[in-house]
Amino acid sequence: MPEREPVQPSLLSGFPAVPPPPSAPRPAPELPVARVSVESPLPQLDRPFDYLVTEELHDAARPGVRVKVRVAGQEHVGFILERRETSDAGVRLAPIAAVLSPLPVLTPEVAELASAVAERWAGALGDVLRFAVPPRAAKVEAQFARDLAAGEGQETHDAAGEPRAATRPAAADPPHHVPDASAAAGWTELRHGAAFLRHLAAGGSPRAVLSAVHGFGPAAWPQLVAGAVAAARSSGRGALVVVPDRRDLARAHAALEAALPGERVVRLAAEDGPSTRSRGFLELLAGRAHVAVGTRGAAFAPVPGLGLVVCWDDGDDLHAEPRAPYFHTREVLLLRAEQTGCAVLIAGHTVSAESERLAATGWLQRIAAERSVLRRSLPRVTSTADSVESARDPLARIARLPHAAWQLARDALADGPVLVQVARAGYAPSLACTRCREPARCRHCAGPLAERAAGRERTVECRWCATPERDFTCRVCGGHGLRRTAVGALRTAEELGRAFPGAVVVTSSGDAVKAEVPDAPALVVATVGAEPVAPSGYAAAVLLDGETLLRRESLRAPEEALRRWLNAAALVRAADDGGRVVITAGESEAVAALVRWDPAGFAARELDLRRELGLPPAVRVAALTGAAPDVEAFLAAARPLLDIPGVRVAGPVEREPEGPGPHEQAAAVRALVFFPIVSGAALTRGLRHVRTSLAARRETGPVQVRVDAPDVL
Repeated sequence: MPEREPVQPSLLSGFPAVPPPPSAPRPAPELPVARVSVESPLPQLDRPFDYLVTEELHDAARPGVRVKVRVAGQEHVGFILERRETSDAGVRLAPIAAVLSPLPVLTPEVAELASAVAERWAGALGDVLRFAVPPRAAKVEAQFARDLAAGEGQETHDAAGEPRAATRPAAADPPHHVPDASAAAGWTELRHGAAFLRHLAAGGSPRAVLSAVHGFGPAAWPQLVAGAVAAARSSGRGALVVVPDRRDLARAHAALEAALPGERVVRLAAEDGPSTRSRGFLELLAGRAHVAVGTRGAAFAPVPGLGLVVCWDDGDDLHAEPRAPYFHTREVLLLRAEQTGCAVLIAGHTVSAESERLAATGWLQRIAAERSVLRRSLPRVTSTADSVESARDPLARIARLPHAAWQLARDALADGPVLVQVARAGYAPSLACTRCREPARCRHCAGPLAERAAGRERTVECRWCATPERDFTCRVCGGHGLRRTAVGALRTAEELGRAFPGAVVVTSSGDAVKAEVPDAPALVVATVGAEPVAPSGYAAAVLLDGETLLRRESLRAPEEALRRWLNAAALVRAADDGGRVVITAGESEAVAALVRWDPAGFAARELDLRRELGLPPAVRVAALTGAAPDVEAFLAAARPLLDIPGVRVAGPVEREPEGPGPHEQAAAVRALVFFPIVSGAALTRGLRHVRTSLAARRETGPVQVRVDAPDVL
């Protein structure tokens, strides 16, 4: 596929030429052409444009600064990618309207990464830059510039973006920390762990997948991550850590600050607000901080001298961006490691199929505990579906709280908190007709009905439009009765309160997620992913609704269920300290892997099965979604790509409604394009070109292109 040349906006189809001004602006004395990337979701604007740099803007219009330009008569915000002597557009260039900020917020490294991300996910560069550079906070920028001018200095650049001289004194650089024994303590019990730290501290760039054991205590995963970052800092390099959610962010940030005393650790999260995020971003940009930790968007943070990237719990779906271009944190960090040559650490209590593929090829090295360490560090795990438990309790397979789970919770309450993991939040998130068992639907939008609890009151309402249902009538049989087909965390807590009178019951779910609970005896009912941490570990854990997790209509359901179970079990004390875990689920490979605590073995079996079936991550996949005629036209335009050996197309087929507005979504269809990994770059580049070409011609409607999205299968 030929490279797309930068064009002047006036050359785009339907865009009027720029009328000549009364007096032409005077061009800059050096490099008068600026190549600009425009922030826009429109595919036809996904290309660099050439603009004239006027004499007045010569000093301010540096590569990386945010500017305002006009495209087709409308103002857009963009970034200067580079300054050049000439343009090959072949027409008179429109001038840059304004430089919005003199700070070069888009570094060459991040600009290169953003281009690679846009190409890998067949997206628009402007969409990627929206994540890579936080929105401008003018007051924060002004205050930051004053702080720099007051004594800390700032690098100056020439028109081409090259640094002239660094005025910041050498003493301003943070000290290089030597990792102490406490920071490296958890690594010594891991096979190849100590060698990984030594390699990092010596300035090397090892790449590894880490199977963490502990979820609490001094050797928990935040301390392991902090030990790796301290080793990278001891070699004078920066480090970037990305976690899935705010609870993990708080734990990782605290551990990093403890391991790097006196050093600024920047926290990057959208929930902290634009001012805080912008301030942290600028501190990294100016070299005042060399360590950053954050959620998904932090993968683009401009960490100076980057030597290590860390992704914690890469299997968590929160690492997948739900908006265009639908990137995944793990893959962005891997692109960054390839680009900069830095070290990589993919860590978690489990091993994703994607990480297992890289480990199987040797690109990632395995770091895991020996079986002897696992035996003395982990709780004893029991399944209610095994032959022994089934003989003791024949009803264990069908009871939501089998006798073994009830007995464990009762006995463990004397020693500390007991974790009860459930699959669903709310009170009764799923209802059905009592007569025909048909799922209960809203009469207004056809959304699913749910029972909600507000104090002692119980109401039935739609989960999509929140319309109350006071007189339900089944659309199939005309019945009026409702039954609960799923029980949420609140209903479970209510039932456990009756089963254990006098016991303290704590819930962590929905909008009331708790980060930590005390070591006092209590029943802690939490939805998957919302389990609080007990400082000394839970005395026991009961993992309910195992079958619900395994029966999800997803290719990754067993892998995701095991990840949820291992994350919860890692919060329980060791078996020698009385820690026990009971899982209520039928026999399956995922349950067996939990009982054996063998995440790597399970991932290897999953990968082998998917390779045999030709499914991700053994291959890559692109989902094309839109109106049927538009998807058909897209596939026709992409025909040369589909003829590449190994490429196959499934569909298009009608897409099931996934949320409010099912009537508007009913006409949408989806086609899946499976393609070999070795052909990935050529095919995604081609899909991006097809999307841009069709949008520019305006002959068809929009087609959503999602590459390697974890939820399409």
